[in-house]
Amino acid sequence: MKPFECITARDAGHAIELLVRYGADARLLAGGTDLLVDIRNGSREPRVLVDLSRAPDLKRLELADDLLVIGAMVTHTEIMGSRLVRELCPALAVAAHSIGAIQTRNLGTIGGNLANAVPSMDLGPALLALDAQLTIAGPMGLRREPLTTVFTAPRTTTLSATELILDVTIPAEGFHKPMAFLKFGLRKGQALALVNVAAGFWPHGSEPVFRATRIALGAVAPTVIRSAEAERFLDQRVIDPESMTAAGEIAAGEATPISDFRASADYRRELIAVLTSRALESAWRRARAEPARKSA
Repeated sequence: MKPFECITARDAGHAIELLVRYGADARLLAGGTDLLVDIRNGSREPRVLVDLSRAPDLKRLELADDLLVIGAMVTHTEIMGSRLVRELCPALAVAAHSIGAIQTRNLGTIGGNLANAVPSMDLGPALLALDAQLTIAGPMGLRREPLTTVFTAPRTTTLSATELILDVTIPAEGFHKPMAFLKFGLRKGQALALVNVAAGFWPHGSEPVFRATRIALGAVAPTVIRSAEAERFLDQRVIDPESMTAAGEIAAGEATPISDFRASADYRRELIAVLTSRALESAWRRARAEPARKSA
């Protein structure tokens, strides 16, 4: 491992100044659970690490302007323990709990998880299903980008080398939405997902139909994805088990899983169909358990 310098950024603005100053030699250090592994195995060799751990403007977790704002340096453990997250977006807390071991959850951050853009990430599908956006800061100021367009390839995003994620925002339209997150791995804990799924919808009408359906998948394509065809199939359709099963099969057809040493592509497609149907069923159970909110 080659030596490097570590500089602690005072805030997001200072971090951007350091990225501009050091250019391609610099890397942002959030939780370090992925970056330090890459440095140790030689796949990344930065000369300077810009440590974000002391930047207070990256640690917000609050309601602001009808948005749930989660700063880039909020850890997975903090997401799990947040009363706001558990009340407004409980599926996101479930997704955070599925990540790694307790040590990883204590160190890993939402911003680092998204910026690393691993297709099997657990937070990605839950956030896609919640219509999350990123606030991205750079030398030219701030910009907002829907999470649906941020991921472009495995471990690749639309962020430039001098930009960083300031926060993740979830709109009020997703608060209390009946939603579920499911993950399947080769063991119960500390496993990368073979497939993970987040699915939710608003039941609507005296004979309930699917409305504002969201289905998002991880570990089944070069990036986390939304299953647009399955969503369109369900919207305004009467809620029943047959529709959920059909939506799972459609979602499996939209994905492009690979075969590797952990599972075949065909096995992953079967998992997509089953987990999507189960996630929809779980969301429907949640909706019926909270009738006052199910048509919000």
